[in-house]
Amino acid sequence: MPLAPGTRLGPYEIVAPLGAGGMGEVFRARDTRLERDVAVKVLPQHLSANPEVRARFEREAKTVSSLNHPHICTLHDVGREGDTDYLVMELVEGETLAQRLTKGPLATAEILKLGAQIAEALDRAHRAGVVHRDLKPGNVMLTKSGAKLMDFGLARSAGMPGAARGSGDFSGLTQSPTVAAPLTAEGTIVGTFQYMAPEQLEGKEADARSDIWALGCVFYEMATGKRAFEGRSQASLIAAIMNTEPAPLGALAPMAPPAFERLVKQCIAKDPDDRWQSAGDLSHELKWIADAGSRAGVPTPVSAQRASRERIAWLLTAVLAVVAATFALRSGNRSGGQVTFKQLSYQPAAIFRAAFAPDGKTIVYSAAREGNTPEIFTVRPEYPEPQSLGLHSAQLLSVSSTGELAVLTDARYLAHRLFTGTLARMPLGGGAPREILESVREADWSPDGSQLAIIRLVQGRDRLEFPIGHVLCESGGYLSDLRVSPRGDRIAYFEHPSRFDDRGSVNVVDLHGKKTVLSDGYWGEEGIAWTKDGAEILFSASYGGNTWTIYAVTLAGKRRVALESAGGLTIHDVARDGRWLATRDDQRDGIMVHTPESNEDRDLSWLDLSEGAILSQDGRTVIFSEQSAAMGTNYAVGLRKTDRSPVVKLGEGTPRDLSADGKSVLAVVASTPPQIVIYPTGAGELRHLDRGGLENVESAEWFPNGDSILICGNEPGTATRFYVKDLAGGTPRGVTPPGTNSGKLSPDGKLVLAKGPDGKFFLYSLFGGEPRPIPWLSEFERLICWTADGRSVLVSSDAMIPSRVERVDLETGRRTLFKEIAPSDRVGLMLVNLSFLTQDERSYAYGITRQTSTLFLVESKK
Repeated sequence: MPLAPGTRLGPYEIVAPLGAGGMGEVFRARDTRLERDVAVKVLPQHLSANPEVRARFEREAKTVSSLNHPHICTLHDVGREGDTDYLVMELVEGETLAQRLTKGPLATAEILKLGAQIAEALDRAHRAGVVHRDLKPGNVMLTKSGAKLMDFGLARSAGMPGAARGSGDFSGLTQSPTVAAPLTAEGTIVGTFQYMAPEQLEGKEADARSDIWALGCVFYEMATGKRAFEGRSQASLIAAIMNTEPAPLGALAPMAPPAFERLVKQCIAKDPDDRWQSAGDLSHELKWIADAGSRAGVPTPVSAQRASRERIAWLLTAVLAVVAATFALRSGNRSGGQVTFKQLSYQPAAIFRAAFAPDGKTIVYSAAREGNTPEIFTVRPEYPEPQSLGLHSAQLLSVSSTGELAVLTDARYLAHRLFTGTLARMPLGGGAPREILESVREADWSPDGSQLAIIRLVQGRDRLEFPIGHVLCESGGYLSDLRVSPRGDRIAYFEHPSRFDDRGSVNVVDLHGKKTVLSDGYWGEEGIAWTKDGAEILFSASYGGNTWTIYAVTLAGKRRVALESAGGLTIHDVARDGRWLATRDDQRDGIMVHTPESNEDRDLSWLDLSEGAILSQDGRTVIFSEQSAAMGTNYAVGLRKTDRSPVVKLGEGTPRDLSADGKSVLAVVASTPPQIVIYPTGAGELRHLDRGGLENVESAEWFPNGDSILICGNEPGTATRFYVKDLAGGTPRGVTPPGTNSGKLSPDGKLVLAKGPDGKFFLYSLFGGEPRPIPWLSEFERLICWTADGRSVLVSSDAMIPSRVERVDLETGRRTLFKEIAPSDRVGLMLVNLSFLTQDERSYAYGITRQTSTLFLVESKK
């Protein structure tokens, strides 16, 4: 029965009804304490007497209160007045997406913007272990600040077990036959039919991918104004969802970008494994499509006839981009028309264990930034900024096929990367670990993710147990690196004769405890995995004093070299599609994804880049600075080809510029006095330049002709200024007034844009004339580089988060956004060191700082 205006529920005074939600009525109310308008959701009294329904109501409150996100409706309070239970929520002004769709489809730009916001909100819920299960246009509010995801009345914790048969039937609670587990009878359909995934219609457990199906249906409707699946009856609607495909989106919405059509099609794939596996991935992809559209221009009716040719051009651009995509994890389910990038570096970390997540793309790994204290991270293909799971002194052991982690809490380092601690389980999406057993060193999941095989120390002896408590074998030496076979019928592991002996053997034991030694005589074994067909065991070891190599051995004991590298390799995991996950010891534990069938490697290398990185014009060489303990507080100049060849150390110093022909690196060594040196990238001799009377050198830059360099520094007792140094001889000569700094040479070598003594920007001519002020550049901005045409510059503000890089026209002051990096949930990011690789500006490099380290990427734009 509706509440009359003026009714009080605690401090909240009912004003007017707003409508009916998933399992209750919603009213506009006034918070008499804080004097603000709120929305009050009331559970009908005739249902309050049912303890299971009230439990659902309480669970909704807990669910929503845990989801703090700008695009999720905020829960303020929960209470009970007499026999009435109620929630107090943010009052959202606007209209529902369902109401908006009655007016027709949305514009492409609006779809991409709102879609990314909804996906972000959904990703936040999934990371908290919550599946919405009733995502539809009626549960999305459109406000002035964007989209708001509402009504988690059908949501449930992804970690909750299903209820036993015989739970009550509450299908009358909503307008659709929906209820929420664990108060739902096993096999009950939950959701709104038009937006339900096939697995939900079959009564199976809904997970995050079921929400992604619903989101794809919502996207389809936003673009076309029509539902993806329709039927004259519930039976025909279910049949359409289970067996048919919707009409091609492009036919109903020809203005929609092809990339968006592919995105929607993947959302509504019948098999959950074929869908997008993360709402966060969807959000990143939608933002990329929007960014590509803003650069290339969304097709208009006038240009609709060219849409087909433009799509082909997008594909050709991706194929012919100067910097090819080498981060293969991204390309698994996507193709064509995408911005591609190559990860060049990241902060140093000793990687102990790495594994593929169930989606086969995300990588989970444990690493130590300092010492031997491990922490667990994930890295995603679309945005390779590693995210910490927030567990300190936690060592990753294994990732199950269902997305659950086996970890060691309070992990203590032993030796050879062996740890001991308390075995715990935790969901990959986040949440507190649930501790199981102490004194454990290793663990691995069974193929179905239901059981764990472990190695633990009991009364001074190592035991291998599977399942936990059932001893298959034990050793007076020590056991390590166990892995369960793909069929779950055998376990591979290393055995060492004693705790002081690095020698060891590769063994297998079956479920009856029969042990077989397959290969022995190795030293320092580390890392073991089964091939996807279970025919061979891959393992890393040193044989005969050589570097670590990945070997393969059959169950009959036949051994071969599977993969080797001059720097040494360690195997970690094998994906369902056969790709290997390994680390390279010569690249400070860089992660490598290897595809044996094509002999193709995809490198993710971690390097300590405390300073900048410089890329050659052809995009094939990167010059970087790496802090070196051997050089004290100074840096080493490193060179690395982007063909994954090893890093070459050129010498001491910080690189400042690379010559146009790519043959010479200009570097500064921070000594007293400073040294200016030229390192050859290939054959040639190191060259020391005459610095004249300079006591400090802040920067150095090549002139376009390669005959001179521009130096920013100062002589004793004077302020900084710019000097020109001719390589043919002579000392540096001053070319700008004292007090000038933070400048860049124009592409034609005639001008320097720099900050003057008052901190404001001026253009200084190197051939005489008065400085020209540039009033539209702020003294608080940082100059990144000139554009290739010499008409504009790129600038950023170190105080701006998210970090933005803007293009500023030097003649008009007109600004356009060039690049924006949003901060992660846990770590503020800053964009640094952006520079062009090609004259057409389609490929460039940029860095993202995270604390004191920098991740460098190469990106190709349309």
